[in-house]
Amino acid sequence: MLDDRKLDVLKAIVTDYVSSKEPVGSKALVERHGLRVSPATVRNDMAVLEEEGYITHPHTSAGRIPTDKGYRLFVDRIATVKPLSAPERRAILSFMNGAVDLDDIVARTVRLLAQITHQVAIMQYPVASSATIRHLELVSLSTDRVLIVLITSSGTVEQRILEIPGHTQDWVASVKRRLNQLLVGLTHAEASDTLPGFLDELEPESRPAATTVAAGLLEILADDPSARVVVAGVPNLAGFGAAFETSIRPVLEALEEQVVLLRLLGEATASGSEGLTVRIGTENTDENFRSTSLVASTYGDDGGRAGLGVVGPTRMDYPSTMAAVRAIARYVGRFLSEG
Repeated sequence: MLDDRKLDVLKAIVTDYVSSKEPVGSKALVERHGLRVSPATVRNDMAVLEEEGYITHPHTSAGRIPTDKGYRLFVDRIATVKPLSAPERRAILSFMNGAVDLDDIVARTVRLLAQITHQVAIMQYPVASSATIRHLELVSLSTDRVLIVLITSSGTVEQRILEIPGHTQDWVASVKRRLNQLLVGLTHAEASDTLPGFLDELEPESRPAATTVAAGLLEILADDPSARVVVAGVPNLAGFGAAFETSIRPVLEALEEQVVLLRLLGEATASGSEGLTVRIGTENTDENFRSTSLVASTYGDDGGRAGLGVVGPTRMDYPSTMAAVRAIARYVGRFLSEG
């Protein structure tokens, strides 16, 4: 068990290494952090920390850098995640208030996270299990084509163009009115179960065209947007090239794989404390991310949670990154709940 002084030395090493990118020596720690002990005492504490696996020698210099184990202890010792400043909160609100739909909210969120943290931001689309249908629109584009638009309570807008030869404006208006009566307020699953009854109540001559509409609707309802992950800030990794123990290429390739990112977010947010999780280096199950850290949070309500977060090198400003991820997740959740 480390005493408070050794924990202070570890905290100082992590803080200095994150800011300077250089191995940290005992003399510099004493001068910069007011440890009130001699450099020789700090060297002894560093020797214990190294023996316990919290710091390591990157080369023959006197400086030390944190290990994954050291970063983990540092993160675990952060008593509370600091709140954002008033200017930071205003900046987030101003940035998010201009969003016009769900796609815009997701795009703005990952851009904002990447800008604030200088890492790679990733965000899963909201889970649709609890979303309900807000409105359905049918628009005649020509004598043979009809546009179907479905809007949900989570802000999702999906559309399909259907081939329906010989339809009339009156028919389109009638079908739209009836579908809204039947489907508004239902979840995707409930709407899928309701559509067969809609077909059964129609006159035989109307069923072929209505079946086309129902098929287009079922295709939309079966499309799960939460299987998509949006990424922003990949160029930020270029500034951390030397911070990765291995080539940066596997990380870049993994960031292009939707299934990998979904699993990464899913694993991280499944067991997060109060919705916030930090995975450091070898704690990541995917070997392509073993040289990175992931700070992730859930957003949304209990009916349907999804994940967002940032990926970067283990040499990360954890307190600021954790604060940014948690705050933005809360803002996004509130925006979506307010429609």
